[in-house]
Amino acid sequence: MVTASTPGPLAASVRQLLDFAWTQTRSCAFAIALMAGVAASTLLPGLPVARYDLLVVYGVLLTLLFWMRGWENGRDIAVIAVCHVIGLAFELVKVSLGSWSYPEPAVLKFAGVPLYGGFLYAAVGSYVCRAWRLFDLELVRYRPRSTAVVAAAIYVNFFSHHWLPDARWVLAALLLAVTAGSSVRFTVRGVRMRMPLALSFVLIGFFLWIAENLATYVGAWRYPYQLDGWQPVGVEKFGAWSLLISVTFVLAAVARSRRTGTE
Repeated sequence: MVTASTPGPLAASVRQLLDFAWTQTRSCAFAIALMAGVAASTLLPGLPVARYDLLVVYGVLLTLLFWMRGWENGRDIAVIAVCHVIGLAFELVKVSLGSWSYPEPAVLKFAGVPLYGGFLYAAVGSYVCRAWRLFDLELVRYRPRSTAVVAAAIYVNFFSHHWLPDARWVLAALLLAVTAGSSVRFTVRGVRMRMPLALSFVLIGFFLWIAENLATYVGAWRYPYQLDGWQPVGVEKFGAWSLLISVTFVLAAVARSRRTGTE
């Protein structure tokens, strides 16, 4: 008689890691689909409309698909919509200051920013919302008010540092302070795990930096030093994303607390 052997610690760890990676991939479904559309649009010759305009339509249809299939619920869509709006505001300021550009023409373009640009931030919102649900995320010792205040200051600083002293290192220290002792619990293959909240921001920031390199490579937007040919995005953007993700996280946490009726 053959009996199934219990997996050893190494095999179990590998399976958990693979399951974690697969769930992360599922959480990134909207972002993956959006970037696939951006990449595919560069390969389509003789488009009847501007590529940026076509991507606006694609982003809307993608959002509707995720909602109709139940992959995003009403509150998720609300968070994603807010991310879209604050992302467009961010783009309007940054593009006007020459931080980066969308060099191709488009009808649905205002002050140099195509409307599809907001979907790039909506994709981050979708990731956070889906990961929250798929990992059954739970916050431990989370300080909603102080974290929200610091996150708002981080967002404002990304504008104000063009005219005032850059406070990002001070804000990074404040973010570490308000998240000290805070952690997220999540489930992988039925096992509850815990990670410091600040570490999750750093890890997400790193992968957003990787995604930004891929996005600029397929022409989602261009930094000034990429106009004559693609070059890797500077590593300082890794830190910027690690800070900026706190804004999306706070929005998702507010939506989650209202749904569950918690403070």
